[in-house]
Amino acid sequence: MPQPKYLTGDTAAIEEFLSRFDVFLFDCDGVLWSGDHLFPNVPETIEMLRKKGKQLVFVTNNSTKSRADYKKKFDKLGIPAEVEEVFGSSYSAAVYIARILKLPAPKNKVFVLGESGVEQELDAEGVLYIGGTDAAFRRDIEPEDFTNLANGSALDPDVGVVLTGLDFHLNYLKMATAFQYLQRGAVYLATNIDSTLPNAHSLFPGAGASGAGLTKAIGKEPLSLGKPSQAMMDAVEGKFQFDRSRACMIGDRLNTDIQFGIDGKLGGTLAVLTGVSKKEEFLAEDAPTKPMAYVNSLGDLLM
Repeated sequence: MPQPKYLTGDTAAIEEFLSRFDVFLFDCDGVLWSGDHLFPNVPETIEMLRKKGKQLVFVTNNSTKSRADYKKKFDKLGIPAEVEEVFGSSYSAAVYIARILKLPAPKNKVFVLGESGVEQELDAEGVLYIGGTDAAFRRDIEPEDFTNLANGSALDPDVGVVLTGLDFHLNYLKMATAFQYLQRGAVYLATNIDSTLPNAHSLFPGAGASGAGLTKAIGKEPLSLGKPSQAMMDAVEGKFQFDRSRACMIGDRLNTDIQFGIDGKLGGTLAVLTGVSKKEEFLAEDAPTKPMAYVNSLGDLLM
């Protein structure tokens, strides 16, 4: 496997690399920004690619925000983007549940472990749900809850899916409720299974960590609808209609972003060093996942 090409500071190599692709798929957290910190020259780089006629798609695993939420963040940070250019893991999961899974009514309701981004995308697809940000689940578990969950009186008989995402208000009551639904045959899905979340120049537990306790308890992994799942790649390609050989995935995380592009047989992958993965990880001879090229930061592509 050839070593990734280092592009930072090499104008000719950057120009040649960009000319290979018509479509660029971007991760967001760790590539465009970290929390509310915008990385240098990101808006200018995005605008430069647009002027070159490139199609841009923002593919994020952060399930806490809907596409509309992301549009607000793009606007706040001065990044030119449209709602329809955003493809998040919450949207991916909602599309999968509504258009692919299509469980027969009435047992097609979703129990959500996650934030409002998941709820907004489920609403947009007409999917019924409970849990999520409902204040009734944001409390300590009480002795009677164990009894009511065990005998089913605290459960909604129409729930046929458990969907987990990054939940900032995770508690035992939510986990116990989700566990009971899974024991009764609910389909187990996850918006994504990232172990960490880049934010504020550091790392925090991600959606995979948020759902790890439930996965351990039930003894099986959920079907993930985020990167590197090819169910997500198929949905992205289906919506945006592009030639995979002329598309490049840009990301900061090897096991999600870069693997997503490799498994999807995209024409190229580009790693940036502003997020999770370090260059030592993919420059090692025995590295299982290597990008085609890498830069210190996205703004290094600016020409």
